[in-house]
Amino acid sequence: MSSIGKYRFLLVASLLVLLLVGCSKSESGNGMNSSTDGNTTSQATTATIPTGTSSSGIAPSPSATQTASSPASEAPPATDQASLGKVTALRLADFQSGWAGGEGWIARTDNGGKSWTKQLEHKYIVNQLFALNRNEAWAALDIGDSKGLQLLHTTNGGKKWITDGSVPNHDFLHFVTSKEAFSGSARTTDGGQTWTTLKVPDSIAGDAYFHDRNNGWAVTQGTNKFNIMRTTDGGKTWRSAMSRATVSPVTGVVIRSAGNNDAWVELIGDSGMSQTSYSLFHTADGGRAWIPVLANNQAGSGPAPGYEMDKPTKVPHNKGAGPGTLYVVNSQTAFMGGKCMACDLPNTMGKTLDGGKTWVNLPAEFAGYGEQYIAAADAKHIWWINSDNTESSIMYTSSDGGRNWNKTYTFAKPK
Repeated sequence: MSSIGKYRFLLVASLLVLLLVGCSKSESGNGMNSSTDGNTTSQATTATIPTGTSSSGIAPSPSATQTASSPASEAPPATDQASLGKVTALRLADFQSGWAGGEGWIARTDNGGKSWTKQLEHKYIVNQLFALNRNEAWAALDIGDSKGLQLLHTTNGGKKWITDGSVPNHDFLHFVTSKEAFSGSARTTDGGQTWTTLKVPDSIAGDAYFHDRNNGWAVTQGTNKFNIMRTTDGGKTWRSAMSRATVSPVTGVVIRSAGNNDAWVELIGDSGMSQTSYSLFHTADGGRAWIPVLANNQAGSGPAPGYEMDKPTKVPHNKGAGPGTLYVVNSQTAFMGGKCMACDLPNTMGKTLDGGKTWVNLPAEFAGYGEQYIAAADAKHIWWINSDNTESSIMYTSSDGGRNWNKTYTFAKPK
């Protein structure tokens, strides 16, 4: 081979080597992982506890708690709908922000329920949620302990949840400060670490309700009558604020309060033929005067407590065959759900805007044979979730007091 031929051969070989090296670098050395696209969405922040964990999977104390690293973005993306199943608790901080809980999860919304971010996964059922504001909230978990519920607490809007005591019963839990709370006749002043039992009257029907450390309400039952009792000294003494004859026995009591002298008292009567009778009374002056708000006599279950079956009454009748959820906004505004388990659309709602002097039955009827969860920021802005044991829990919201509703979110079906 001539010198010129050898030179041409070497030049072509060198070019081929350079081309091969360049291709190799472009396939594996461009600084990008071949499994990502450079626009990867960060995962939603969840409160996980990798160390110091109790058998329940929740951190036993703030000092032993660690949380997963926060993503770079300040607003985490919405949680996949499939990870949020049946709803078992609901609480709003305002019309845009609040929490829902279910079987194994707690989630938060900041856009009025249009999307939810899962904040905590666990293996229990959320029995109750309560919030003082957008940042501080509590969750009570049913961990299968007959002595009460496990209490979780957040002070940063749910970015981190910690175990912070317990609740000694399954009554209505409400905090009045960061440390003081009531659940039925139980009171804590250290955020749920310890509880004391307040004195209640004899022959009590249902659970007592304490608005604060001094003011409380209870219902007692005698022969063919009931009494609504009041205390102003933390249960040391009780007096009758109203006594009324009744044909139907009081089988259950729900009490809510929007002030020191305010009480809404729901009395549940007999049940029969898929119906339950009930009545609702309201006072805004400490029990000196009472407004009969509702009297739901039913053909299958008999008269409501405090009424007679065949005696005409001008007291309004709520829609439905039995009581749903009572939610009190203030001394003037309250919402009351109705349930009709024999109906295709079992869930209805009514309201009062004048302390119970008048009642309006709203036109909406929704599906769901489970529990109702109602929350309202004011007289116009309402959240309403209807659950079911086999179908999806569905959230509806209204901005006009319940005249119109938007189907805001559909949760996953129960597993």
